[in-house]
Amino acid sequence: MRIRFAAAFVVLTMISLSAFARGAEGDSLPTKTSEQPTQVGWNERIQLRGCAQMRYNGLFETNPDLGCSQCDKSWGTGGFFLRRIRMIFSCQIHERIYMYIQPDFASGGQNFVQIRDAYFDLGLDAKQEFRLRIGQSKVPFGFENLQSSQNRLPLDRNDGLNSAVLNERDLGLFFYYAPTEIRKRFSYLVSFGLKGSGDYGMFGLGVYNGQTANLPERNKNFHAVSRFTYPMKLGSGQFIEASFQGYVGKFVINRNPLTDFDQTEFPEYRFGPTFVIYPQPFGLQAEFNWGRGLQYNPETNDVEDATLKGGYVLASYMKKTAKGAIIPFARYHYYAGVKKFEMDATSHRVNELELGVEWQIYKAFELVTMYTISDRSAQNSLDPTDRERGSLLRIQAQVNF
Repeated sequence: MRIRFAAAFVVLTMISLSAFARGAEGDSLPTKTSEQPTQVGWNERIQLRGCAQMRYNGLFETNPDLGCSQCDKSWGTGGFFLRRIRMIFSCQIHERIYMYIQPDFASGGQNFVQIRDAYFDLGLDAKQEFRLRIGQSKVPFGFENLQSSQNRLPLDRNDGLNSAVLNERDLGLFFYYAPTEIRKRFSYLVSFGLKGSGDYGMFGLGVYNGQTANLPERNKNFHAVSRFTYPMKLGSGQFIEASFQGYVGKFVINRNPLTDFDQTEFPEYRFGPTFVIYPQPFGLQAEFNWGRGLQYNPETNDVEDATLKGGYVLASYMKKTAKGAIIPFARYHYYAGVKKFEMDATSHRVNELELGVEWQIYKAFELVTMYTISDRSAQNSLDPTDRERGSLLRIQAQVNF
């Protein structure tokens, strides 16, 4: 009932804002549409960009059984690995309608094509400060979750917040609001290489299926999410950003078919803050979240209601070069909780330290080396005692186009 009420409230809010925004006056944000002759069709203005990433994780590996399937399926397998091959098709097809489609040609490490994003943004006012996003896109929960993989410093996202939504995405309806000045800041923080999260509004509110992207919905309850963030520019030119986000919903977990054939639906919620000092040249990024949901208990060999908590701290230093930048960084992350999309709502415990360097040799090519020291457990009915410790050096080559 709460979720249905939340969904109805979101829809009514969006309708009201749309009616209000139709009366708003002002110049629209600069778009490529205004720069094109009116006779040029929208299909002739489609832009293409993307990236390709290849990794090798086999150097100085102390434990081949250490891995993280959510992070990188090539841990422990050896050999070169195509982590991502993504192509982004985007277009301002109308002064108030923006299209964005992103397939990945290296999904799951098996090099099959899968849709990551496929959505339309509908501008509700002339300045497009009020937007409605329709389709499959990132769920606005967490700063690092919203960062592009092409843009992020560590090779993988932290377990603490990334365990909220598999692949960070789902099908839904999202409302975003940000004043023109704030939208310009979001754009600046990405385009000038400061590792921003992109433009997901100063305020976001939405409803989505809840079973995560590219998976069928399994109940009639929507998840509801909300996020507020504010990027502030100090007098010195330094940018800082503070955020708070949370979501609530009901999730259907996958049980071990050998022991339990029934679907298990359970209520869950999460909430937490974010704080970012952008690397100018020193940077600091920290996030944490708390929540509750079902989780596998190895002592009872069953899933039970339990709390979860986790997050990370990331420190970096950006040294600009003639053609790019060198960015050493260190991240510690911790998680004690569930990964609901894994079998039996697998219980995880993670303590991990990563020391790395990103070398942007050219704008179109960069190398990342990262030494990982890890202590991980992942317990479910198939392996209720799993725990692995180890370290390894990981290398990634990335081409941007």
